[in-house]
Amino acid sequence: MMSFTLNQNEYLERINYKGSTSEDFESLKSIRLAQHRSIPFENFDICLGKGISLEPDVLVEKLIKNKRGGYCFELNGLLLLALKSFGFQTQELLGRVHLAGEPTGRSHYVILVTIGDEKWLVDAGFGAETPLIPIPLVCNQTVSFEGQSYRLIESELYGFMLQKQYDTEWKNLYSVDLNHVCPGDIDYGNYYTSTSPKSIFVQGRIATIPVENGKKTLFNMQFKKVIDGKEEIIDLEEGESYLNILEKEFGIALGVKYKDLKPLQ
Repeated sequence: MMSFTLNQNEYLERINYKGSTSEDFESLKSIRLAQHRSIPFENFDICLGKGISLEPDVLVEKLIKNKRGGYCFELNGLLLLALKSFGFQTQELLGRVHLAGEPTGRSHYVILVTIGDEKWLVDAGFGAETPLIPIPLVCNQTVSFEGQSYRLIESELYGFMLQKQYDTEWKNLYSVDLNHVCPGDIDYGNYYTSTSPKSIFVQGRIATIPVENGKKTLFNMQFKKVIDGKEEIIDLEEGESYLNILEKEFGIALGVKYKDLKPLQ
């Protein structure tokens, strides 16, 4: 990664961003949001039996030039390349996912950005639950954006726990600590997440992308669109129409036949 140079213009064009890239919070927030709204979260290379490479040139080829999406290691990997290119001070972190109650291993890849004396948790790759804005590394401080609220709390076992508010209750999303992460840690997490039979990314088909006042999500054979609180659900059929939905709703053009996808378990 040290010898890799990101083409900033290609990246900015891919995320439809024409704003500032200065090393300040407003630029950080805007760049992250632009990528999140332009590049979908998806796992369809895994569904095709392909490996997930995190080499910078492969990330650029897939996510920028081929206009595909990816999951946390890819999406935040690309965002990290961009932020470092723009001069931001960054640190890679690995987190445990708590959505199912029992925490996972360190399988979620996120970025810590330092601006002056402040640190921000930056994430563009947590699927439908992705925080919409950078989260300040300050415990018990509620951060709200577009009707969604988040906070970090201190966890004795896991470091910092990121939570999202649902009505009056707070739901655990994932936890991170600030321990050093080396390339081998990332390789281990990426390999497990993309190959283990226990991984949701191996078990199912997933795609999601935010839209204005809502989001679009695909899980296995169901497509869901929620805009302004109104929910539309479509049960999908096997065949080429499935791939048409992927391309129309998420911009994911696989260039394969439906039969090339691994059967659902």
